[in-house]
Amino acid sequence: MLFNSLTFITFLSIFVVIFWLLNYPKFHKYFIFFSSLIFYGFWRIDFLPLLLFSVIFNYIAGFLISESKERKFIYLSFAVFINLLILFYFKYLIFFTDSIIGISLLFGIDLKNNFNFYYIILPLGISFYTFQAISYIVDIYRQNIKVEKDFLFYASYITFFPQLVAGPILRASQVIPQLKTIKKINLIEIFEGFKRVLLGLCLKVFFADNIAIFVNDGFSTPAVDLSAIDVWTLAFLFGFQIYFDFSAYSHIAIGTARMLGITFPENFNYPYLSSSPKEFWKRWHISLSSWIRDYLYLPLTNYSKKYSLDNFSDGISKITSEKRFVPLIITWSLMGLWHGSNWTFLLWGVLHALIIQLYRIFSKINLKINDNVKRIIGWLITLPLIMITWISFRANNIGDAFTMYLKILNPYAYFEMNLRENIYLVTTIIFLITLSYGLFVKFFNKSKFKKNNKFFTNLIVYGVSIPILIIFLRPVNQFIYFQF
Repeated sequence: MLFNSLTFITFLSIFVVIFWLLNYPKFHKYFIFFSSLIFYGFWRIDFLPLLLFSVIFNYIAGFLISESKERKFIYLSFAVFINLLILFYFKYLIFFTDSIIGISLLFGIDLKNNFNFYYIILPLGISFYTFQAISYIVDIYRQNIKVEKDFLFYASYITFFPQLVAGPILRASQVIPQLKTIKKINLIEIFEGFKRVLLGLCLKVFFADNIAIFVNDGFSTPAVDLSAIDVWTLAFLFGFQIYFDFSAYSHIAIGTARMLGITFPENFNYPYLSSSPKEFWKRWHISLSSWIRDYLYLPLTNYSKKYSLDNFSDGISKITSEKRFVPLIITWSLMGLWHGSNWTFLLWGVLHALIIQLYRIFSKINLKINDNVKRIIGWLITLPLIMITWISFRANNIGDAFTMYLKILNPYAYFEMNLRENIYLVTTIIFLITLSYGLFVKFFNKSKFKKNNKFFTNLIVYGVSIPILIIFLRPVNQFIYFQF
């Protein structure tokens, strides 16, 4: 069921009405759980058993971890292994077998007939609900939370339909207590949530889907025929597409949950205004970056300080002046592969690791300049670096990605413009709109006019979004992050 469809709008309308008409707290957990299964079943009902297995397996694992002090690490390790094994089978098995086949062909060995996994279909949202399940059992192991005894509250946390297929990636401590305290209808929250849903749908069907037309056209051009200006244009254009697309989904998820009395944390905070790579990842896909930090990067960093990675880091530190470089590379490589089973995503992750490492090194230089000037300089450097990494994220294959990167390093490639003329114009207009709106919101929230914020928000949402939806709403493109 696509969010940008009349089917979802109908489902949501019926769900919200029944949810609040039958205003009985003990009923909510049943209704949320079974309605979420119906929502997921609209995509492919045959993957419901896998989702339910994940829910039940991790629910039992949580009890085993909480009740055994001596064996809790064993239980945790086994549970994490099973979760990752399932994720590997559905998401990465074909990728790794294809890589093995490709390497074997270099040595004159054909292993194509030895592997036949091309019937595997990636279950919708498996990366997201797997990460939520892992965070739950790890938090129990760390004693950050207590095991949830009520199965339906735990199951509703994992399967809650607004975030089930593409996040935000939530923690049990953020959701389960709220599920237990839903008591009565709140019309203000319903209308505020409704506005977020409208805003998200508008961003998706008007901005993201229309930008996608130009992006698809540009990336369908052979990479060798693109100029350096073309590559930069496509990098910025796709950067805007994925931002509008995924922030749109986040708005819809957050708004939908709010209509039901549940508050989700924000997932985006005007990331393209960031003045450093570190700041960017505090503003972009916040739920994923914080998950990676808490459950992967920090444990790896602590491990590297205590055990075998320390020696390796000592050697690396001669080049990077930073022992955290090894955990950084490992983390970002896995972060890239989390987004997709392709070498292009791995390259995207490694590029971000290198950019962050360079920032760490150069940020130690003490420049005696005004903070505002420093921030502007930081933004002028950060934005193009972030945007150019989107090339490897969107490129058709790893060869095209390297070809396009070589173009921007070639000074002679800056004298041509081979895309359609309107692509350059559209990219410039979108850049100016995004920048202007971000700066306006930043100023507006600090100004004395903030008290009128609701009036202008309502004016924009109802006066602009509704007409746009009437004209453009159609399930043409699924959300980009549905494929992850």
